[in-house]
Amino acid sequence: MPRRTLLALTALVLALHWLVLHGIPLAWEGPTTPAGKVFSTRSVAAPPPAAALPPPSQASPAATPAAAPQAAKPRPAPPKRPPAHKAPTPSGQPPEPADATLATDTAGDGPAAADPAANAELWAGGANAPGTPASAAAPDMAAPAASAPQPAASAPPAQASAEGSGVDITPPGGQPGESASTAAPPVRLPAPVKLAFDVAGQAKKFDYQARAELVWQHDGARYEARQEISAFLVGSRTQRSTGMVTPQGLQPERFGDRNRSERAAHFDYARGRVTFSANTPEAAVGPGAQDRLSVFIQLAGLLAATPERFVPGTQLTLTTVSATSADRWTFTVEAPETLTLPAGTLPTLKLQRLPRRDYDQKAELWLAPSMGYLPVRIKITQANGDFADLRLRASGPP
Repeated sequence: MPRRTLLALTALVLALHWLVLHGIPLAWEGPTTPAGKVFSTRSVAAPPPAAALPPPSQASPAATPAAAPQAAKPRPAPPKRPPAHKAPTPSGQPPEPADATLATDTAGDGPAAADPAANAELWAGGANAPGTPASAAAPDMAAPAASAPQPAASAPPAQASAEGSGVDITPPGGQPGESASTAAPPVRLPAPVKLAFDVAGQAKKFDYQARAELVWQHDGARYEARQEISAFLVGSRTQRSTGMVTPQGLQPERFGDRNRSERAAHFDYARGRVTFSANTPEAAVGPGAQDRLSVFIQLAGLLAATPERFVPGTQLTLTTVSATSADRWTFTVEAPETLTLPAGTLPTLKLQRLPRRDYDQKAELWLAPSMGYLPVRIKITQANGDFADLRLRASGPP
């Protein structure tokens, strides 16, 4: 075979592998926009009406062409132009500040969750990836926020009915936000472990196979969770969550999402805000907020502490932060199922997060009681039909 033909075929194979990995809906992410873009709009002060400007005849000498010499007639000083920030808009209302920026994520789960390469969305957590129009990943992340600090009343709903725990637990048949108890729910975190998964799915009409792993560690005071998905000849995508262990469970301090480059979210509990390195506006968060990776460990801890409380139909709602946005995610407990996986046959409890908006992802989780309610199967389905299905292959010490 001619050398040139061989090189062309090799380049084509590598391009197809790259396309597939960048379309994988990673398991912990959020939905992406149709074209994988993030849209931003900026409010700019309206220019003053024409009437507010001095007429041409009164313009400053520097602004008018030189006229024939006039001997003894000094020119009157030009009238002062009204300050731009006081100029009325056509509607008669004062203009918006020029630096007020509204950023919305078109990934279905939150701002900025939309990079096609970040499209591996739920295993990356954001099933926003790992980040939909006006929001982003498996859970949707939409939280438009202004770059300037906002009054407390405008903050997204991060409060919970369970004494600042940040978790709403709604019994079957109840209304959203209606908690069965006023006490913060107990949490029993799973033991440190490493879980390995086989991944099968479809991205942009291409079927693919990949490998993934979740490593969970803690010493009773601090924790680290890391998940990675990789494909042959393409590379990998990694998410990492670090923070503190508290009586209410996990308290994330930093969440990072690395593909070709890294984006991160930093939690500032003293201010009740989370800031993002991706140049997106900060968001308000309350007690109990989780990130796209820690949320699954926190869910495991809640179910392991009081499994009898989570009968089918129960809903759990908690604030979830991606590398670019924050939103409230709601999971519904469904019926128990026994799964046959590469790792063996395991009884599980299924949780599901249904799409709330266009381009949101559907996320299905199967949690194993015998493994501290950690996920042993995760399936993320995009609005366009692309999906990623992770099945436990093996488990062991981290």
